[in-house]
Amino acid sequence: MPRVLLVGLDPQTVDFTDPALPPGMSAEKVLAGVAIAMQQMADRGWQGENFMFHPATAAEELAARLAGHSYDCIVVGAGVRLPSRNVQLLETVINAIAGAAPGTPIAFNTVPHDSADAAARWLGPS
Repeated sequence: MPRVLLVGLDPQTVDFTDPALPPGMSAEKVLAGVAIAMQQMADRGWQGENFMFHPATAAEELAARLAGHSYDCIVVGAGVRLPSRNVQLLETVINAIAGAAPGTPIAFNTVPHDSADAAARWLGPS
């Protein structure tokens, strides 16, 4: 059974007024979208896991989360990469994943509920 990890910012740390984010997005919508994504992964026969981190401690949190675990794909949430002010955070997240999970495909979603489709680009159809 393929294992997919969806990583992203704790929605309580996100400035949803940023015009780089999808209009109307909120912490509640992120959490609802993640729930949809987890169900879509289960429907494909995958084990989906969600991990939300704080921007100030992303590298440490990701390294700890990935230690001793292996995944077939790691999906990085759009909230990490869309706002241009997050470029350093995106670099931190990618480098933490590459260091802790070398060789694991990394995918990017556009909204939480398309995370399974993002992973499918690397895992293939279920």
